[in-house]
Formats: sequence, C-alpha cells, structure tokens
Amino acid sequence: MSRQVPFVWYELMTTDATGAADFYGKVIGWRIGEAEPGSPMDYRMILRDDGAPTGGLLALTAEMQAGGARPAWVPYLGTADIDATLAAIEAEGAQVLMPRTDIDEGAFAMVTDPQGAPFYLMQPTPREGSPDGQSHAWDREKAQHARWNELATSDPAGARAFYAKHFGFEFNNSMPMGAAGEYSFIDFDGQGLGAVMPIMDPARPPSWLVYFGVESATAAKDAIEDAGGFVMMGPHEVPGGDWIVVATDPQGAAFGVVGPQGA
Repeated sequence: MSRQVPFVWYELMTTDATGAADFYGKVIGWRIGEAEPGSPMDYRMILRDDGAPTGGLLALTAEMQAGGARPAWVPYLGTADIDATLAAIEAEGAQVLMPRTDIDEGAFAMVTDPQGAPFYLMQPTPREGSPDGQSHAWDREKAQHARWNELATSDPAGARAFYAKHFGFEFNNSMPMGAAGEYSFIDFDGQGLGAVMPIMDPARPPSWLVYFGVESATAAKDAIEDAGGFVMMGPHEVPGGDWIVVATDPQGAAFGVVGPQGA
C-alpha cells in the first residue's frame, strides 16, 4: 500500500464566502456547502462532483483581518505526531501562527516554515469507513482535485532540506530556469507532488501556490476573467503536455489550474 501523500487538505481563506463559492463554481465546478449552524466560525466544505471534499473555506472575520489574515490558499501537511513535529520545526526556525487546536477530524496548527511560507500541520483522526486513513483531496490526474503544489521561497536549498527532513519530500530532479535558478521537483513515494522554486518577484513573500485540476485550461482562463478574477499567466504549456493558468480570485487569493489545453 502506498504511503499517505503529505498534502491532506487545502483551505481557502476569504473575505467573501458567497462570492468565492460563485467564482470557484464557475471556474472549477465545485459546490461549496453552507456553514454549520452553531459553529463558532464560518467554515464550509469545498465539494467535488463526486460529493467528496477537496478542502474547506474559512470566512475571515474582521478580527482575523485585523490580525493580519488575508485571502489565500493554504495547504495542510499531515503528521503522525503533531506535538513532536511542532517542537522539531520550531527548533529549526519555523513560527507558530496558531497553536494546536483539536476538533473531531484531528489536531491542527497553523505555522510558517523557516523562510515564512504559511501552512497547516494536521494529525488526522482516522475516518470511519476509510481504514487506510487516506486523504482524497489530492490526485495527480483528476479534475476538481489539487494536482500540483508549488513553493516559491527566498531560500530554496533551506526549504528543500526542511521539507525533506520533516515531511519526507524527495528532490531527485530539477529544471533550469536560467538566471531565475532551479525548479526543483518534489517527489514522494514515486509521485510528483509539485516543486520548489526561487521567488521571482522580490515583493512577494514566500508562499505555496496550489494548482487545481480542470477539464480545459482555456475554458478556465475565460471563466476566471468572466467571473471577476485576474489572470497573471497562461494558458501556458508545461512539460508532460498539460496547460496551466495562474490567477487570483476576486478577493485576491492566488491559485493555479492545470489540465488539457481544451477549447
């Protein structure tokens, strides 16, 4: 049995849950559910056509925004022992933005890596009916799933060492980008999960960029623009024959889509 891919969940933090639901419904085809009645926060499931979730949507409150929270997509990386992992990564310069919190689905904490890129740690509770504990938010080939995870960082060598040590990432191949440096591919258990690259824009802080699968990159680009998003790049062909688009949604969260060129 293959090991659990480290990327177990994805979260959209947004200032407009209703607007984001409309936008991503048009661009990717997701249905975003309603907030749970009585919940202390507005958190909604991001559901695929198969009824399973790719992630969750967190509506940012005024208090969260006053504390510095901004619209963004943030990945969750799984761990078998959240307390041990928190202690280990803090010792290497990671910062804890939100301490361990326990919910029915497991324990999580929001952190940054030593270079400042935010992500969540998650120790999932095994789900009934899923004895292997596998998350199905990630799938390298399928639409409406996360398909690629790209880290832009101020210290690629340091980031590679950090994620290799604590999350089992392997870096077996890279692609030269000229003066911009190397595009280092992330491998895990024989799968390509994404890449680590130098920050191209000095004004951009270190961050993860998540690419979601679509049936047509061309149609997704048109839908992004029609629904009020902003296309930063693409459609652009990448090695292997897929096409990508990098964009921001109307609230400012950056994301990518990947799939066939389509029409």
